[in-house]
Amino acid sequence: MNWLALHLRTLGQAIRRLARAPFSNLLTVLVIGVTLSLPAGLYAVLDNLRPWVGDSVGEPQLTLFLARNAGAQDIALLRAKLKAQAGVREALFVPRDQALKELLQNNGLQDMAATLEGNPLPDAFIVKPDWVKPEELARLQEEMRHWPKVDTVQLDSAWARRLFTLMQFGRLAVLLLFSLLGVALLAVSGNTIRLQILSRREEIEVSQLIGATDSFIRRPFLYFGALQGLGGGIVAWIVVEASLRLLDSAAADLAQLYGSALHLHGLPLSNGLCLLLLSTALGWLGAFVAATRYLRHSPVVVH
Repeated sequence: MNWLALHLRTLGQAIRRLARAPFSNLLTVLVIGVTLSLPAGLYAVLDNLRPWVGDSVGEPQLTLFLARNAGAQDIALLRAKLKAQAGVREALFVPRDQALKELLQNNGLQDMAATLEGNPLPDAFIVKPDWVKPEELARLQEEMRHWPKVDTVQLDSAWARRLFTLMQFGRLAVLLLFSLLGVALLAVSGNTIRLQILSRREEIEVSQLIGATDSFIRRPFLYFGALQGLGGGIVAWIVVEASLRLLDSAAADLAQLYGSALHLHGLPLSNGLCLLLLSTALGWLGAFVAATRYLRHSPVVVH
């Protein structure tokens, strides 16, 4: 209980210290928030565009062309096998007669139907997988190729590879941007804490002389930095939500030009909480580095 009371008292002191200089601390919080809103906003945009890109370009599909001698029993067994197959979201059976009819209609070749001696097309299954990663799709294709009564398995792997590479590039860009801006925020937080330490230098030296440990001296600055980081995370979340709401109508008009629908949504609750956790951790880490560096070079050494 003494440990908890000590931390609660230190937290209260950090909150009061923030309230004593509201303007300067608010500026620091705004800098942290606006900086974090850039990678958070890009991540939210990518999360919104992912299903829209998939709908616009088309989902990856596997087409199982059956052998010419496949009968009704073989088709039923394959349907059951596809239903139980991991990674298969949906499987649609296309009879050869229906495939020929759609082919002639889509290409305006209905008059050629009478000239055909027979149906050259096989029965087929159109399979929509749960996966997008090219290597997983290739593995699924190879596995299905060895199924009985399956003649050929066709996969649009080029589309899947392009989409997956594009999304991976976007995620990597967001991660790189967050890393670079995180370093900048550590410097901002550390500089703010350094000014706090310099304003309380005499108090720190007296505490060291009476035997206070480094962790005791460092604790209020850690809470101060963490609170600034938390405030910055809240600002970043608000900025992202407001920006996406402002862009929603423009994004919907743009998607309509491509015959699609797109509505931007904000960060999910779990992602928003992760943003708050990361911003708090950055503020705490900046304070820890600044306080530790000062104590390490402090002229007063306590044994």
